[in-house]
Amino acid sequence: MLTVYIVDDSLVMRERLSESVADIAGVEIAGQSGDPFEALDEIRKSHPDIVILDIRLPRRSGIEVLKDIKEDPASPIVIMITNYPYRQYRQACIDAGADYFFSKLDEFEMIRKTLSFIRLHHQNKIHHTRKYLKKR
Repeated sequence: MLTVYIVDDSLVMRERLSESVADIAGVEIAGQSGDPFEALDEIRKSHPDIVILDIRLPRRSGIEVLKDIKEDPASPIVIMITNYPYRQYRQACIDAGADYFFSKLDEFEMIRKTLSFIRLHHQNKIHHTRKYLKKR
């Protein structure tokens, strides 16, 4: 079972993402938050396989949160989402370690397709790699 943690300041978007993820067999929501500091604490405690992270958050940018997540050698896959899919944001996310970057405006279905792809093709690899890195 793949676990997903959702970070977005919009409750409507978190609910929409949760509903979309709930329909994917073998994937479950590990948690969600609209606050970047709370989200980091929860991600560190729950060790989800995947984090869906909005770029724009109150009090702290999603890119800063991404950098903190990726400091852990056993970090989860991070899917960045935004209403502002500008080239400079995409590049900043890639530079900070994002695994995927999607626009909420016209690529929302790609989030679901990506989760399904990861579940089908990478689930065992994710779990074995994370176990190995945690032992080190």
